Amino acid sequence: MIWGSLIVILSIALLLPTHYYLSSYQWLVVAAFTLFGLGLAFYATPSTDAALTALPDDQVGSGSGIYKMASSLGASFGVAISATVLTVFSSDPQSIQWIEGVFNYVGRQDNTAVREAAFFAFGVNLLMAVAALISIMMTIPKKQTNTKI
Repeated sequence: MIWGSLIVILSIALLLPTHYYLSSYQWLVVAAFTLFGLGLAFYATPSTDAALTALPDDQVGSGSGIYKMASSLGASFGVAISATVLTVFSSDPQSIQWIEGVFNYVGRQDNTAVREAAFFAFGVNLLMAVAALISIMMTIPKKQTNTKI
C-alpha cells in the first residue's frame, strides 16, 4: 500500500508543471496517468485484503459493500475538492497572480489562469495523497513474524 501511494504521489508530481509547453506537458500527462493507474493497482489489492481478512466469513459480503462505498465516497470527495479549487482559482485569476513570478508560463498565454489554477488543484491532490500515505503508515500494522518458542 505504501508503494502504491508513493507511485500515485509521483504521478501527481508529474502533473504539477503546468507552465510547460503543451508538447512537453502531454508526455508528462501520459506518464503520470500510467503511473497513477499502476499506483492504484499496487494499492487496491492489499487495501481490500487488509479491510476484509479480519471479518468472519458471513460478514465478508457486507464488508466488501461498505469498503466499496467508502472508496467511491472518498473518490467523489477528492474530485469535488479538486474541481472546487480549480473553479475558484480559475474564475478569479487575480487571487493567484503572484504565481506568475514563481513560474515562467511559456506557450499560449490566454489560458494562464486555468494553468495556474490547475497547479493548485494538483497541489491539493498531492496533499491528499501525502495524507493518505501518512495514515497508511500510522494505522496499518507492520508485518508480524511467527516465532515458535
